[in-house]
Amino acid sequence: MYTANIFPDDTIVAPATANGLAALGVIRVSGKNSFTIVNQVFKGKDLQKQATHTIHYGHIIDGAELIDEVLVSVFKGPKSFTAEDSIEISCHGSPYIQRQIVELLSRHGARLAEPGEFTMRAYLNGRLDLAQAEAVGDIIASENRSQLDLALKQMRGGLSNSLQILRVGLLDFISLIELELDFGEEDVEFADRSKLRAQVGELMLAIRPLLESFKYGNAIKNGIPVAIVGRPNAGKSSLLNALLSEERAIVSEIAGTTRDTIEEEIHIEGISFRFIDTAGIRSTEDKIEKIGIEKAIQKITVASIVLYIYDLSTISLDALKFDIEMIKSKNSQAQVLVLGNKLDQTPSIELNELTSALKTEEINHHFEISLNEAKFEVLHQLRKMLWDMAQLNQNSSDTIVTNTRHYNCLKEAIEALEHVLILMDQSASSDLLAFELKRAVYAIGDITGQISNDEVLGNIFGKFCIGK
Repeated sequence: MYTANIFPDDTIVAPATANGLAALGVIRVSGKNSFTIVNQVFKGKDLQKQATHTIHYGHIIDGAELIDEVLVSVFKGPKSFTAEDSIEISCHGSPYIQRQIVELLSRHGARLAEPGEFTMRAYLNGRLDLAQAEAVGDIIASENRSQLDLALKQMRGGLSNSLQILRVGLLDFISLIELELDFGEEDVEFADRSKLRAQVGELMLAIRPLLESFKYGNAIKNGIPVAIVGRPNAGKSSLLNALLSEERAIVSEIAGTTRDTIEEEIHIEGISFRFIDTAGIRSTEDKIEKIGIEKAIQKITVASIVLYIYDLSTISLDALKFDIEMIKSKNSQAQVLVLGNKLDQTPSIELNELTSALKTEEINHHFEISLNEAKFEVLHQLRKMLWDMAQLNQNSSDTIVTNTRHYNCLKEAIEALEHVLILMDQSASSDLLAFELKRAVYAIGDITGQISNDEVLGNIFGKFCIGK
């Protein structure tokens, strides 16, 4: 059970840098007694008297014992990450020294922070809303430029600002409908139903792009899944090795060498791609190979991009069409990149005949290569093609949803709004409309951690004189 919010008056301490040997380590302290506690162990200036956002040289001491030579950064609330008085101690990166300082501060009144408690306090103190607080974790976990850009945009309030605009209009209508319920016996309508219908329609138009952006946002956050599929000996493992520039997968002339999936991640121009090498798809009596083929088909269903590779020297047009139709039947939403391999060998299909056949199958991405002779320029062109395909999924909206919880909340909100329109068509009572509108407001507010009940009451009492 997370208990950080039960003791908000505690002063907390924890290392802010990762475990392990390093040149420097940072220890963070936050709470109303931060300056008092650190002053007891810091030999230098009186930190309480120093200006906020300043750095001071000194020593951490335990009685007469010198622990370390340090720099101390002072942040006075509310102008700090947690909106509380905070201190950051920059010491040498020895794990032993950091433990000594944390234990020393604990003996003088600080409590060891729980996981995420500094960010939790930033949220509780109004420094960040819940969506922004979650973005802090995404920033820390970001592995490429695209992930970092999305997380920074969310932490700066990109999603929160969009949601706040949606909520304000709904709150106004809920206030009016709640007022109708108070005067229920008089059969009056304070909320204009035509305006409400128009407002709900506009909200749904605003929410749908956010929902649609999740596929792209989630792919950027977790890596775009690319399933490498094809028949045995088409060159799937050779392709994975070439993209990774290392011998990751076993390559053999014996058909059916790959029997399980192999996953590796590479970054292309700031986007992570999770490449999944799969077993060759064919009819077989081998039980183990059958399991591998089933896994290959399953990976097709969850891929954003399917990289289908075939052997130009052996495949027939019928076999090529069959494979592509199978891929589309398993995942109609995935983009398909068709890669003809072994261009150095005599193709069994004339290339112009092949191009015509692929156009019939509505394949817009086709590439020919010889992995035996693949040069840097050719592989760079292939990576660029994959990057371009990833961009096709990008939502044009500035606000992109990356969090599954946010996505589920938005789904609930739009479902509630759809019910509002249905109820209005049925001339339903005000209490039913109020219920669905509240459900939409709660779902949207759940993303940012806002409490809707009090806001609705405040909206009613703030705008109307009930006694009149």
